[in-house]
Amino acid sequence: MVQPAASAASPTTLPPIGVVGGGQLAWMLAAAARELRLPLLVQTPEPDDPATRLASAVIRAGVRDAEGTRRLAERCSAITFENEWVDLEALAPLAQRGVTFRPSLSALEPLVSKRGQRQLLQRLNLPTPPWLPLSELLVPEHQQHPHRRRDDEPADHGAAGEAAVGPDSAQPANPDEPLVLHPGWQFPLMAKAACGGYDGKGTALLRDRTDLDSLLARVDPQQWIVETVVAFEQELSQLACRDRDGRVLCYPLVQTHQHRRVCDWVLAPAHVPNAVQAFARNIAASLLTALDYVGVLSIEFFYGPAGLQVNEIAPRTHNSGHVTIEAARTSQFAQQARIVAGLPMGPVDLRVPGALMVNLLGFEHGTAGGDDAYRMERRALAALPGASVHWYGKRESSPGRKLGHVTLLLDGPGPEAVQAQARQRLEAVRSLWPLPPP
Repeated sequence: MVQPAASAASPTTLPPIGVVGGGQLAWMLAAAARELRLPLLVQTPEPDDPATRLASAVIRAGVRDAEGTRRLAERCSAITFENEWVDLEALAPLAQRGVTFRPSLSALEPLVSKRGQRQLLQRLNLPTPPWLPLSELLVPEHQQHPHRRRDDEPADHGAAGEAAVGPDSAQPANPDEPLVLHPGWQFPLMAKAACGGYDGKGTALLRDRTDLDSLLARVDPQQWIVETVVAFEQELSQLACRDRDGRVLCYPLVQTHQHRRVCDWVLAPAHVPNAVQAFARNIAASLLTALDYVGVLSIEFFYGPAGLQVNEIAPRTHNSGHVTIEAARTSQFAQQARIVAGLPMGPVDLRVPGALMVNLLGFEHGTAGGDDAYRMERRALAALPGASVHWYGKRESSPGRKLGHVTLLLDGPGPEAVQAQARQRLEAVRSLWPLPPP
């Protein structure tokens, strides 16, 4: 079923593009497409999802409905995705019949699961925390022989674990033989669902064997991975993009901060050495080129005593890139729209010395969503110096849910002044919009 949107984009000669998904990322993509006079169609099952308000038309279908995507493709020159939870197998026949996906399904394939990401990073020899499939974390006690590495040999726990242990090795020859942690591993550990986890969902901190046994009792260990807990000084994010001709551009590296594993705020640019910025750009370029990836992609990093390590890869526009809407010469959403439509990429440098983006997380129970929610708080935020409020208009609010964001432009001068201004602006936001309670 195809429905006209509430208001159509301006007339243009550019062929329409499509996006699978109708949430806030698709909404901001639709806003950027409208500014480019580029028609954008949305595939979503919900008639009042945020993106439906700005789309040229809406295909009413679930985001994993391949038939809906086929109907979307009939009206679009190319299709992109709001998130990576796509049914690649179901979409493969469409790609074989000539439907253009940007990024391509083959580029997405190693990125749609955290296990696939870790395997890709290992193949490319890019830094990431040591990891194992959760199903291989426990081994029979008699097999616990430390894997010895030279000091100069990179940690490759995932590959080593799979090669040395194997999927059936956790079954002891003697059923009474105890299972122990894989050699070289110790608590605490971080467990992650291989697919579908976001905003702190699908993760579990394993402080001891009791936590591990509890997790194993309620999840399929084949669908989870486990990593060492990383000691870090900063969390960073690199937004990068690549067009169909293979040209790569990288936005300035940003610092991110999490509240209960949900992104709280983002500061652009990150205050780190030039060598760290260059390494992040090189990692991004290596990934994009190796995958023949076309589109916008974000890489989340840990930065600390072990150097720069890849935490996760988001094959799409990303929360850490919202700051680019006001702060960069080309926003991440305008860039994605340009790339999907086959237009030249825009410049990615910042227009201002710095900017702070703060997510507006729901902080009350039982609050109705929509455009009327938190109206007084939003007006007060918009009155702050250099502030721009983006409200997603979601139907319901709950503690910790991303309801919008506010970006505050900073004028420096210099990195120290930008950081001081960011701290002051964050305190001002917190006085108006508190963090959600535990």
